[in-house]
Formats: sequence, structure tokens, C-alpha cells
Amino acid sequence: MGITPVFSSHPTGASRPRLPRAENEVNGTMHEHELQFHIKCKPGDVGRYCILPGDPGRCEKIAAYFDNPVKIQSNREYTTYTGTLLGEKVSVCSTGIGGPSAVIAMEELHAIGADTFVRVGTCGGIALKVKSDDVVIATGAVRHEGASREYAPIEFPAVADYEVQEALVAAAKDLGKPWHAGVVQCKDSFYGQHSPGRMPVSYELLHKWEAWKRLGVLASEMESAALFCCAAALGVRCGSCFHVIWNQEREAAGLDQAESHDLSAAIEVGIEAVKKLIVADRAK
Repeated sequence: MGITPVFSSHPTGASRPRLPRAENEVNGTMHEHELQFHIKCKPGDVGRYCILPGDPGRCEKIAAYFDNPVKIQSNREYTTYTGTLLGEKVSVCSTGIGGPSAVIAMEELHAIGADTFVRVGTCGGIALKVKSDDVVIATGAVRHEGASREYAPIEFPAVADYEVQEALVAAAKDLGKPWHAGVVQCKDSFYGQHSPGRMPVSYELLHKWEAWKRLGVLASEMESAALFCCAAALGVRCGSCFHVIWNQEREAAGLDQAESHDLSAAIEVGIEAVKKLIVADRAK
């Protein structure tokens, strides 16, 4: 459901769009609700720091690292828990799959007080040095998706917040996890990546995949480009780290390759990074 612009007179005599007052005054929504429309949370339910997994099933596992975690709400793909770390209120909220649902979560969490986001998810390796069970930390994301284009023109880079990125790298080092930091690729179609040859636009998908490889892109996932651009538009901090499930390029090259679904290392890196951000923010 969209909002029809209202036109007012411009000093030059031309008309320019003017948004209805309700959109400017009520967090970008047409009507004020007690709870956020999708995540079903209200002010006070979440902390300033939020971890964003994709899968709702991972929220309880992440919340187990909190002190005194409480399940706040579950609606659609959005499950939210809140607890504390180092005495600071923190939350975890799942985002579902892809950029559109991820930025809905970020928008609504920010509307009720969150301003620092750490995506903890999964990815598939692209660069041959990236192995299953490694942790990938995104410095930036290829915007091969659509949601980010409704936040920033395509010329604008999707980059992680430096403070969050630095905390993630420091956490991976301190915990002794195998890690890589660099650019990741984001797409909207999972099967466009894994079965590009059968797609009517295979000519584009296959050639661009080769470009990502030649440019040293580390891995492929689905949310960070949209989250980074949304964060820039909102003026909040966001970074991402991922567990590598497998690497199709290593498999194609005949290198050792095993599929792994144990996200423990990436979760621990995300939790430790949030702790580092809390300490750093208190010192400011």
C-alpha cells in the first residue's frame, strides 16, 4: 500500500511532491500503531544493540548467550528475544530471507530505539581461500538485488559501518576463529545463483558471477547490501558476519569441501563484537 504524494506550489511555479503529515510524523507509516506493524514490538521491548539472523530458529540459540533472555514476540519471519550483555539491554530479531524482509526489521527496530545492528547469518563461499566453517566479515556488498535501490541510487556503495566491522574483526581474532574480511555479493534469487544455466537471463548471471570471482568477492548471501543502504539512510550502524556453509567454487576446482551448518563460530563472533561495541560506546 503506497502513499499518494500531495503537490504544492514550488517557488519557481512548478509543482513538487509533498508527503502527507502522517508519514513525516509517525515513523514513515500511514497510521500510528501501538506495536510495530510486522515485528509486533513496542518501545522498550528491544535494546539499542540488535543481532539480526535470518532464520527465526536461530534466535533462541543466539539469545542463550544473553543474560536473562526473554522471548518478546514472534510474527511471520520475525522472532524477537531481549536480554542483557555486560548489563546493557540487547536483542536478537530474525529477518527472514532476503533484503526486503531484512530492511523491514531494521526500520521497525530502529523506530523503537535500536541503532546498532550486527547481521549474523550464513553464506556460500566464492573465493577459493574461503572454506566451510570459516567466518566471513563483510566490508561491503555487491548490490545485485533490488531492495537497496529504494534507499540509495546504484552509484552509492553498500558498506559496513567501520566501528561494527572493526569490532567483528577484533572478535574473530580474539576468539581464534578462521576469518576473512572483504566484499560479499548479495542477490535476490537463491536458485539464480545455484542454477543460473536454466534461467532465461543466464547470459547475465553467468557473466556477472565470473566478474565477482575476478574482483575477489569472498562469498554470496542475500541481506547485507539492503541492510547497509538502509542503515546509511537511517543514520545507524550495521555490520555483518557469516558462517560459510560451503564453497561451490572449491568443489568445482576439486579442492577439499564439506557442507557445514554449525553457526557457533559466527554467533560467538557476533556476540563478542556486540560486547566490544558496548565497552567502546561507554568509553566515549
